[in-house]
Amino acid sequence: MIRLEDLTLFVRSAALGSFSQAAREVDLLPGQVSAAIQRLERDLDIRLFARSTRSLRLTEEGERYLPYAVDALATLREAQEQLRGDDAELNGTLQVAAPSDLGRNVLLPWLSEFRRTHPKLNLRLLLSDQVADVFRDPVDVAIRYGRSEDASFVALPLAPHNRRVLVASPDYLARRGEPQTLEQLREHPCLLYQLQGRVYDKWFFPDPDPAARADGGSTIPVSGPLVTDDADIVRRWAVGGEGIAYKSWLDVGADVRARRLQILLPQHVCEPTPLHMVCPHRRQFSPAVRQLHALLESRFSALGEDMEREITLRRHS
Repeated sequence: MIRLEDLTLFVRSAALGSFSQAAREVDLLPGQVSAAIQRLERDLDIRLFARSTRSLRLTEEGERYLPYAVDALATLREAQEQLRGDDAELNGTLQVAAPSDLGRNVLLPWLSEFRRTHPKLNLRLLLSDQVADVFRDPVDVAIRYGRSEDASFVALPLAPHNRRVLVASPDYLARRGEPQTLEQLREHPCLLYQLQGRVYDKWFFPDPDPAARADGGSTIPVSGPLVTDDADIVRRWAVGGEGIAYKSWLDVGADVRARRLQILLPQHVCEPTPLHMVCPHRRQFSPAVRQLHALLESRFSALGEDMEREITLRRHS
């Protein structure tokens, strides 16, 4: 008979590509994980992994079996959660991946508050500007910017109307002056970051006419002496007066409200950057995921109202 623990270790080993990493997650020895996989292979009478001293990869049979194993575990987890209900005390482990800037400066206190409200729940927060793979990375949900047409996962809206804003510090503007047109951005040092090896140095501004936005807008090539792979560093550089940043409102809203940063060219519509909570399957909508989504959605909604208020103030100042 197939053991549930063996099935779980198979799925985690496939996701991590390592028996050792799967063992560390559950405080076992690598040999114990290897033995569990061998036992599962005997029960199934197939070879799941091709092993060598330097690599571990799924066999063709393992690739075919993996989605069934994932679905079986998800079904069992869903049944357990349904029996407990949303009113039961949250426990277990919730693994959340988020962008670095948003995670450090916005999500961190909210997640800490959520964990204090549910003291039996363990929380693992993974921060990176690389897009988390919710199918293979060790996460339950991922917080992601941008739109996606990928129907292989479920995206729950958190801040659907969020967008970028152009910002600079009052000190920078006192020294260099404020750009009056989008084209004048070319004359300023712009603060750049790279994502997946590509520097984001072409800033897009949609057409202000909603009926014409499908046709595009303006793309402004920008440059500057400072480039980083950490979006939080861009925000810090902007606050420090190093140049102009084009950042999500959720990342810089607190600095704007505190007058550490100032919105530029408020008459222009900036690029949409909707925020979602991404899950690989609806079966993973555990009570913990549902309650966390409700909390974050309400908090981000308040920040969205702040954005419209600050932009309106700048337009009339």
